[in-house]
Amino acid sequence: MADIKNPNNFRAPLAYENKNFLTGADGRALRILAEYSEPLARFRHEAIQDTVVFFGSARFHSLSDAEQEFTVLQRDGSAELAPPEEQQRLATAKARLKMARYYEDARRLAYLLTKWSKTIPSKRKRFVLTTGGGPGIMEAANRGAREAGGATIGLNISLPFEQVPNPYITPSLNFEFHYFFMRKLWFAYLAKALVVFPGGFGTLDELFEMLTLAQTQKLAKKMTILIYGEEYWRKVINLEALAEAGTISPDDVNLFRYVNTPEEAFAILKENLTRDHLQAQPPARRRQPEIAKTRP
Repeated sequence: MADIKNPNNFRAPLAYENKNFLTGADGRALRILAEYSEPLARFRHEAIQDTVVFFGSARFHSLSDAEQEFTVLQRDGSAELAPPEEQQRLATAKARLKMARYYEDARRLAYLLTKWSKTIPSKRKRFVLTTGGGPGIMEAANRGAREAGGATIGLNISLPFEQVPNPYITPSLNFEFHYFFMRKLWFAYLAKALVVFPGGFGTLDELFEMLTLAQTQKLAKKMTILIYGEEYWRKVINLEALAEAGTISPDDVNLFRYVNTPEEAFAILKENLTRDHLQAQPPARRRQPEIAKTRP
């Protein structure tokens, strides 16, 4: 404690221990740097070389949960006779039941990918399944990877409506971000492939971020981008119309592929990842930094 009778004895707090500074506007640059350096240190410690990222809706349920919800809400007799709020709840439950197949497909694909990646001879972990860490498709993918016995990453984000990390993330690879752009950096930095399941605004944002990076050649690696669920996505967006209008190059529609089953997606991922990242090394001047190079 400072001696108020002798001001010369007062010691100011160290800058990096000054909470008011660190959490205030002037400490923003340090907080941003921390969201780069702290994950970097953990990825090194866990020997993560690269990842495969799954994007998709946080609102989808597993098939068993969706069936249970629909059964509970379903009324005897005609749905038209139910109060409006109950009709809406039933309609929502019916939509969740329909979309639950994407949860199960993400779970299956993550399982197949992780089982294969565990057979790759390497001192580092290859093609580690990564999601945004929340529920829905994110939970499904982390769950499938966990069921395959692999490590799995969750890059969560602090939101006003709290997004709780799903229970299938490897504890040492469970991250929480404040800044969306730093979270996006870690989605892109280690990724060698991306699978985009049906989703909403957030999924669209993440998809177009990665397509833009690929289009502008800001990714120092080959990136496989798969859009899962052609029926859904063709109703939501028409990327071919951009080429027809001349707002993108006709070749830009080759930056991604539509896929419709876990087996189809896995076959493409295995082939592309093997060819582009296991059999061939990128040119030295374009090589991505190996963050796992130094042992802890």
